[in-house]
Amino acid sequence: MQSVVEILLLLLVFLDSANLSDYLMQNPLAFLGEASAEQRRTLLAAGLGWMLDAFDVMLYSLVVTHIMRELHIGKQGAGLLNTLTLLASGIGGVFFGLVADRIGRTRALMLSILTYSVCSFASGLATSILVLAIIRFILGLGMGGEWNTGATLVAESWPSDLRARAIAMVQSSWAIGYALAALIAGIMLPRVGWRYVFFVGVLPALVTLWIRKDVAEPGIWQTARASQARVSSPGFVELFGSKYIRRTLVLLAMNLFGLFAWWGLFTWIPPYLSLPISQGGRGFGVLSTTALLLFLNLAGMFPGYLSFGWVADRLGRRRSFMLYTIAAAVLVPAYAAARSQWSLLLLGAVVAFFGTGFFSASGVIGSELFPTSVRARALGLTYNGARALSSVAPWTIGRFGQQHGLNSAFYLCALAFLLAGLTAIFIPETRGVELA
Repeated sequence: MQSVVEILLLLLVFLDSANLSDYLMQNPLAFLGEASAEQRRTLLAAGLGWMLDAFDVMLYSLVVTHIMRELHIGKQGAGLLNTLTLLASGIGGVFFGLVADRIGRTRALMLSILTYSVCSFASGLATSILVLAIIRFILGLGMGGEWNTGATLVAESWPSDLRARAIAMVQSSWAIGYALAALIAGIMLPRVGWRYVFFVGVLPALVTLWIRKDVAEPGIWQTARASQARVSSPGFVELFGSKYIRRTLVLLAMNLFGLFAWWGLFTWIPPYLSLPISQGGRGFGVLSTTALLLFLNLAGMFPGYLSFGWVADRLGRRRSFMLYTIAAAVLVPAYAAARSQWSLLLLGAVVAFFGTGFFSASGVIGSELFPTSVRARALGLTYNGARALSSVAPWTIGRFGQQHGLNSAFYLCALAFLLAGLTAIFIPETRGVELA
């Protein structure tokens, strides 16, 4: 209870006008001037990969109501399709983590981007729920692999005093991808239909050509790989040995609760806004929904991601994670109760700020908890393993929403945010840790 009170006090301090204005007056990109050209290239590669991952994944949420009508499925079935994608992302994260530790961060990153790009295009060709489910499952494999390979690439390339802000910037690119998806869907959906929206998703594949040419493997990985050539390579079992088991399980639980809350909430916000009021939605048209989502991403998610790096450097990784998740737990019920477009606009941005900003913690904390020899697979297991376990969120919220309304189902997301914040009490503080 004392920790919860402490975090609520931190929230008040953070929202204090002097502290907030101090943050807003700073240039969030100033730290890039302290980095080398090579470090900036790794940041751009990981950021583009994550942005385009979001773009491809969120296209589904933005067109799901049209898919539901054409392929004759209900909310529960639509949620199950997203659940399959998230389940696959957990498998993909673990697989690509192993690949990244064996053959390199950049190669694994390129392979993951190609996987989800091709499958996004193929989604537009689906003629049945079964075919679409298979394609979305394979897409999830690449989606899961991109996050931990990109986060590991940046963590190993940047110094400890800039690492949190660098990874936070990578995470912020998710909001740009989400907003870009909303923009493309808003323009194309009324004109050419949902299938052509998916066809645009193949464009991220072009990024791999640049990554192959200009992005090098981190020196710390090359050194560790040379050492491993003379000894047996560690496996996943080591993460559950006495040396790492506590941090593995706690980080897994933190991510599980946080991801359940995020996927349950933000997967269903687009249909929640666009579904008729009689079906538990808010009845907004395509253009109104697009405008709300763009504002939610650019005014909420994007600064939320970026701010976490700044806050984590001042409050520490653990307390910052608790601050953001507990704040989200408090704000989600207010959003669920909102009715007018203005209240949904403003509250949605604040919920998105805290409810997505905490994501920046996972890559920072995870990379600082584990050594280079197992870092990519540890991130893959603790983040994407949690994403697989949380894959029931869209289905759960969809089923609960079908029976009681989506606004009532969002209370489950608030509870999950709270549990994520409370679990973080047990994670070690890693601010200032040098990677080994």
